[in-house]
Amino acid sequence: QVQLQESGGGSVQAGGSLRLSCAASGYTYSSYCMGWFRQAPGKEREGVAAIDSDGNTSYRDSVKARFTISKDNAKNTLYLQMNSLKPEDTAMYYCAADPSTYGLRLSSSDFGYWGQGTQVTVSS
Repeated sequence: QVQLQESGGGSVQAGGSLRLSCAASGYTYSSYCMGWFRQAPGKEREGVAAIDSDGNTSYRDSVKARFTISKDNAKNTLYLQMNSLKPEDTAMYYCAADPSTYGLRLSSSDFGYWGQGTQVTVSS
């Protein structure tokens, strides 16, 4: 059974940094595409960043040069380093996984497994 558990969220001031982690279990971690999504109150869930089994990455335009997605296959853990945070980054952040190869499109419909989420709040 695929299980994903996020951690690392919190409250920071604008310009600050956070690193999110997602511990994965129950599947062949290294062969899956992994992604980070977020959802703010009243808004749709949106893709933030993704990384495939070959290490290729994709980012939504608003986080490019500020966020970095990475993974440690030995630890079965996905990361999202978030720098220069802005109030508009405030949202619940979710980790997602899927064996398909389409995850780099950052579409939630391409991911079949989800974590419970971790809250990120950025104050101005």
